[in-house]
Amino acid sequence: MKSTHLSLIAGAAALAAITGFASLTAPQGPATTEAKAAASLPVERSSLVCPAPSTSDLAETRYTSFTPPGKDAGKGAEGEKGTAELKPALPVLDEDEPETDPEKAEKAEEAAKKAREKADKPVLAVKEPGKPVTAEADGSAAPALVGTATGTLAPGWAAQQTTTVTAGGARGLLGVSCTAPDTDFWFPGVSTARSRQDYVHLTNPDDSAAVADIELFGPKGPVTSEVGDGITVPGRSSVALLLSTLTDEAVNDLTAHITTRSGRIGAVVLTADDGSGTDWLTAAADPAGTLIMPGIPADATSVQLVAYAPGESDADVKVQLMGKNTTFAPAGNDTLHIKSGMTATVDLKDITRGEPGSLRLTPVEKSRATPIVAALRVVRGTGEKQEYAYIPATGPVGARSTVTDNRAKGSTLSLAAPGADAEVKVTTSAGSEGGEAAVETYKVKAGTTMAVTPKPPAGLKGTYALTVETVSGGPVHASRSLVLPEDGVQMFTVQTLPDDGGTVLVPSAQQDLSVLDD
Repeated sequence: MKSTHLSLIAGAAALAAITGFASLTAPQGPATTEAKAAASLPVERSSLVCPAPSTSDLAETRYTSFTPPGKDAGKGAEGEKGTAELKPALPVLDEDEPETDPEKAEKAEEAAKKAREKADKPVLAVKEPGKPVTAEADGSAAPALVGTATGTLAPGWAAQQTTTVTAGGARGLLGVSCTAPDTDFWFPGVSTARSRQDYVHLTNPDDSAAVADIELFGPKGPVTSEVGDGITVPGRSSVALLLSTLTDEAVNDLTAHITTRSGRIGAVVLTADDGSGTDWLTAAADPAGTLIMPGIPADATSVQLVAYAPGESDADVKVQLMGKNTTFAPAGNDTLHIKSGMTATVDLKDITRGEPGSLRLTPVEKSRATPIVAALRVVRGTGEKQEYAYIPATGPVGARSTVTDNRAKGSTLSLAAPGADAEVKVTTSAGSEGGEAAVETYKVKAGTTMAVTPKPPAGLKGTYALTVETVSGGPVHASRSLVLPEDGVQMFTVQTLPDDGGTVLVPSAQQDLSVLDD
């Protein structure tokens, strides 16, 4: 989520309203404007949204949710641990054509009433920090979810939906971490080509409507669209739009930019490629001069880089793979020129050569660090046995990050240290139905990627969560790959692990704000 710099007093007041932690103090003695250093305190409220899982009647979806334990687990700001619940989004009603038939209108109102009642019942709710919870849904009727966590269940609250479709055009493993609502999203790698079915899902967690705009940029610049502006997302609802209906141009590699005029939303893109599989594409990290895409599988048969330069200047970047032991440039693709306002792509083929890796993009000239956005489309297998997933550029783990829905087999954690040596702590939680949490530490050499197979919790029953914390050294970028083989297809999905934003810096003021008598 974006942050805004506030003045000392206004900042403390605003954060007090948001977190319930910040306070203004009136010290004894003469008035002073001297301020104490800002304190890092846990957030008291966080929001997540999850898109509708699938349009396939064969879909099997598992929801998972988890809050990592903190220093004061079980004690809220007022002695209560709070709540963390995900509930169904409300259906979008067609208000442009109101029903005139009294009998049909009555039935419609009754259906809407039932939908509201259903939306008040949580699909899953975390009861205590440190223990995952799960729920399941089958078929195409599973709704989008919206939710809020409060108290000590808010810091680091994470959720995921994992969907398996074993047959048909939407065959594949689709995984997506439920996202925090925001106002600005970049999606390099979308398409309006005839072989693709890319749906952008916009989910509004708030009671009032949000209004969003979608812009598309191809290899030749902006793509003409007359219907991508002013998209209304009703309160507590979700809408899905097929990208190819926004334009008459069929373009294979595009960058989508989604912004809101009012309100906030969660945005993700569901992609499906005829004969290749399907998966979710989550938003890439904000434009920056240096980008990291962690966790390319060792057995990747094809890797495609999609990048876009949103500013007024072209970008020239070095393309490097951080491998198991060192960093190197792929032969013939050591640099990439990205024209301003245009999407560039490059086929890196089987760049990993049998070893896990992460892609790093840095400016050719340090003095010209033109901001860009980027993502990878990674393929495993060939022919009818292939499957793909996306790895968008992501921020570092920072203080802490969590990914849920890890199984007894199939999870791989990738840790990349682009700058300096680093040490991280990895906690495997207790299982959703039983098992004991465990902790391991890993040292990651600068310029390399470490692929770790997590040791499941002892006595594991159900699924577990992985929490990564930076202990020392430089920044670490991470992702989790989940593999669930089906009929010889290595179906997989990749989720990145940016900082969970579980803490906020709260300034502490030392100014007497009392009203003085004349």
